[in-house]
Amino acid sequence: MSRRALITGGAGFIGSHLADELLARGYRVRALDVLLPQVHGAERRRPSYLAADVELMQGDIRDPAAVRRALADVDVVFHFAARVGVGQSTYEITEYTGVNNLGTATLLEALIEHPVERLVVASSMSIYGEGLYRDEAGTKHEHVTRTHEQLLRGSWEPRTPEGRALEPVPTPESKTPAIASVYALSKLDQERLCLITGAAYRIPTVALRFFNVYGPRQALSNPYTGVLAIFAARLLNDNPPMVFEDGRQQRDFVHVRDVARACRLALEVPQAAGGVFNIGSGRAMTVHDIAERMARVLGSDLPPHITYQYRVGDIRHCTADIALARRVLGYEPTIELDAGLAELASWLASQRPVDRVDAMRAELSQRGLAL
Repeated sequence: MSRRALITGGAGFIGSHLADELLARGYRVRALDVLLPQVHGAERRRPSYLAADVELMQGDIRDPAAVRRALADVDVVFHFAARVGVGQSTYEITEYTGVNNLGTATLLEALIEHPVERLVVASSMSIYGEGLYRDEAGTKHEHVTRTHEQLLRGSWEPRTPEGRALEPVPTPESKTPAIASVYALSKLDQERLCLITGAAYRIPTVALRFFNVYGPRQALSNPYTGVLAIFAARLLNDNPPMVFEDGRQQRDFVHVRDVARACRLALEVPQAAGGVFNIGSGRAMTVHDIAERMARVLGSDLPPHITYQYRVGDIRHCTADIALARRVLGYEPTIELDAGLAELASWLASQRPVDRVDAMRAELSQRGLAL
C-alpha cells in the first residue's frame, strides 16, 4: 500500500501544490488545516483548488487531540502550518508565537509517541535577516544592519561600519541567522525544534528555507501574504502596486511548483536527512522590477507607487545560493519567471480579490512600524 503523508497547513498555497505533487507520485495525502479566515475567507470552506483525493481534517495545530487524530496511520509529515507575515507578527505576537512555536511543539510531542519515516519542515529566508554581502576588496560580510536613523534619511543601502559600499551576493545556508522580526524568530524556532527533536528521537528531519514563493492559489486578499499576490490584488482593483523604500531591494522569486518538487525530493533523497536547504530560484530581482512585470502580464499601465517609507523588520537584499540543494537534493528550478507570471496572470483572470493594502499600511503606520 502507498505511503500516507500528512501536510499540516495542507489546504494553503504551498501545501495544496505539494499535495498535487505527492498524489501524482502515488502517495495518499491528508491535510490538517485550521482554514484561517484571513487566508480562506470567513466561511472557512474547503478550497476548491484542493485536490478531491486529499483527506482534509479541519483543526488547530495547537490542539493535541486534533494533531493526534491527524497523525493516525501516517508515514511521513510535512509541517507547513504557520502564521505568515513580518509586519503583522510585530503586533500579533501571541498569535504568531502560539501557532508557529507552540503549534510546532505540539506536533513534535505527538510525533514522539507516533514516530514517522521523515519530517520535512518549512523554514524561511527571513531567518537570515540581511543576506550576504561583500565589499570592494572581496571580503564577505555576514552581520550587516541598517540603523533607524539611516532609514529615516532614506539611505537604504547597507554599508560597512567605515561607510564603504557593499554588494549583495547569494546567501548560503552557512550564513549565521540574524533575526529582525517576530515572524523570523518563530520560523527559526520551528526549524530548530524539528531538527533537535528529530535527532533526539531518530526521526529523519529536513528543513527547507523557502524564499519568495509565488504562483496560483495565493491568498490575494491577505495583505501580509507574498509580495506578488499583494501587487496583483492592487492591480486587479485598479490601484498601483505599493512599493516600500525605493523599490531597488532585491529578492528571489521561486515558483510554487518548483518548491513542491523540492519538498518531495527532501522526502525521498536519503542524504537529505538532518540537512537545511535553501529553496529559491537563485536569481535576484528588484521589487520595483517585479511590480512592473506583474502590471504588464495583467495588461495594466499603472506604475508602482514608491512610498519611500520603510517597515520595521524589513531587510534590503536577500537572494538564495541553491548550490547545496542542487548537489544533495538534485533540485533545479525549472519555471522561468516570465512563464510563471504568465501562468499566474491566467489564474488571476478568474479571481476577485479585496485590496486591503491601504488598511495594512495604516495599521503599521499607526503602530509606528511604517515610517
